[in-house]
Amino acid sequence: MDQQNHEARQFEIRRRDFLMGAAVASAVLPLGKNAWAAASDTPAIQPGSMKTRKLGTLEVSEIGAGAMSISGTYGPAVDISDGIRVLRTAHENGVTFFDTAEVYGPFINEELLGEALAPIRNQVKIATKFGFALNGTTDRDSRPERIKRVAEASLKRLKTDHIDLFYQHRVDRNVPIEDVAGAVKDLIQEGKVLHFGLSEPSQKTIRRAHAVQAVTAVQTEYSMIERNPETNGVLATCEELGIGFVPWGPLGMGYLTGRIDSTTKFDPNTDLRANFDRFSSENMAANMPIVEFLKQFAAKKGVMPSAIALAWLRAQGTFIVPIPGTRNIDHLVENLGALRVELTPADLTEINAVLSANPVRGGRMSPMFREALDVDA
Repeated sequence: MDQQNHEARQFEIRRRDFLMGAAVASAVLPLGKNAWAAASDTPAIQPGSMKTRKLGTLEVSEIGAGAMSISGTYGPAVDISDGIRVLRTAHENGVTFFDTAEVYGPFINEELLGEALAPIRNQVKIATKFGFALNGTTDRDSRPERIKRVAEASLKRLKTDHIDLFYQHRVDRNVPIEDVAGAVKDLIQEGKVLHFGLSEPSQKTIRRAHAVQAVTAVQTEYSMIERNPETNGVLATCEELGIGFVPWGPLGMGYLTGRIDSTTKFDPNTDLRANFDRFSSENMAANMPIVEFLKQFAAKKGVMPSAIALAWLRAQGTFIVPIPGTRNIDHLVENLGALRVELTPADLTEINAVLSANPVRGGRMSPMFREALDVDA
């Protein structure tokens, strides 16, 4: 309980800090068309190189963009102007799929994304999420009446009349998934939501939900160093049912960028990784052989490690669309380097051999966050 209270306090600290930063930034940044002009000065990275993929029947860019880190979570939040510039630069370079959630901020991230994408709303697909109680804990609340209230509030913050993909953020054990799917089905019939998604569900939950309302996409952490979806049946279930799969944390929460090592420190006031076992000094040291191999492999391909990590995910299936998050345009450029990489069967064999020989040390989340995950009994 002490750990839960600590993480809840950090959640409130991050929210307060971002609200303060947003107030300052909004006072100096003219939003709307002027902000769009300012953000468009960055040249294109690789014009015309982005292809599309299908998440169920939803067509999106083969690499998406997660907006969460702009509002904190893995370090301090950035200014609104910088966040808008990153998101718009991503679009200028072919990204059409953007991911946010009510809980990020909370609320602030949806507002930022809505402002950034308003001038190009008809050119992009927006995914957001419902399901947390937002009471300072990780409690879930997916009662149908609340789902519908969240949808209305998200539509306003996103400055749109429809949500392209509406995920349940975490499964609520107190609400049958059939009731959740039914509530989203109502929203789809009203035209307020176009597609239904699930985040971190078990394969049984996916099947039960899909029987009521077609599930378009499942979002779960998946990367070179977090391969649980390959063994718990979730990835296979998505492929079987024609459901898209959206890996969050595709860069291993920073591991696969090559920028962290055993000496890296994370501020417990602004960075959730400070409480994650995988990011202890001992476990980071133990996991460095994977990172060092990735650096060397990327150098041979003429890209940065993040590009190889994303290319590897894309090679796992055509129904997979990773959503790397960044608040830095230089890092965005590095990520989009994945578009220049086609891993051969020999490449994949080499990579998988190294991954198999170096089991990852440390759990991917703290006990508080793991408790919220849906697993088959």
